[in-house]
Amino acid sequence: MKQPKKPVQKIGATVTSADNMPEIREGQTVALLQELHILTRDGKMNQDSRRKLKQVYHLYQFIEPLLKEVLAKKDNVSLVDHGAGKSYLGFIIYDLFFKALQNDSHIYGIETREELVARSQELAKQFEFPGMSFLPLSVAESTESKLLPEQIDVVTALHACNTATDDAIQFALKKKAKHIVLVPCCQAEVASVLKKNKGQSLGKSALTEIWRHPIHTREFGSQITNVLRCLQLEAHGYDVTVTELVGWEHSMKNELIIATYKNLPRKRPSERLKEVLETVGLQEMNTRFFAEEEVA
Repeated sequence: MKQPKKPVQKIGATVTSADNMPEIREGQTVALLQELHILTRDGKMNQDSRRKLKQVYHLYQFIEPLLKEVLAKKDNVSLVDHGAGKSYLGFIIYDLFFKALQNDSHIYGIETREELVARSQELAKQFEFPGMSFLPLSVAESTESKLLPEQIDVVTALHACNTATDDAIQFALKKKAKHIVLVPCCQAEVASVLKKNKGQSLGKSALTEIWRHPIHTREFGSQITNVLRCLQLEAHGYDVTVTELVGWEHSMKNELIIATYKNLPRKRPSERLKEVLETVGLQEMNTRFFAEEEVA
């Protein structure tokens, strides 16, 4: 039996419930997905782009309620996306949420690769997204940049490699972010410190056996890094949830950390943070994983 053809989408058209495109959210601009190479020019999707869209939509379902929560208390919302890359997440969030606001709400994409920044700027202009801007900065540079507001509502950092995730946390703390959404990646720094201090630690505690072998050092280093990040956020008054991303089954880096500032008690997580650093021989990293009272 011959399959009916899908309706041809016009440039600038948005997906509706009648379009027979179940993978794509209603209200999404078709031409934007084509420019992001999630859809082909004839409106089709391959397995890789289908997985990519599933990942972004899964993140969006966590981020959308946070944006609504901010808007319930103030007139506009700001979001900074660190390590934005090609800005799939930023553009899809803007298209689905920010585009309809018609206020001063803004998304800032932070990315070191200038060619990606230039391309994102072109796309934002092409689709008339005035509330999007892109800056060619590292996460650390953006923390001191005068091109960003003093306060940011939502901070995201998805697969910001190695210490860039920690830089994003420091950015969020300085900007007094209400919500922080992190997908950590490549936590090599802690593993290297564990390896360096292994000889001194071996005789002190049986726990050292957890990271005595090189492969365990790498795996434990990754795990303990995220534990320290969660404790650090809690030590600054945040409520922290750790969950798993769907659609990232091909990757081990599928941990999602969501933190919401609730002015919670700091004493217990601060003590725990210090104790964990001392127990696993990471005292020298207390300037990276710091409690609130240690902020300069």
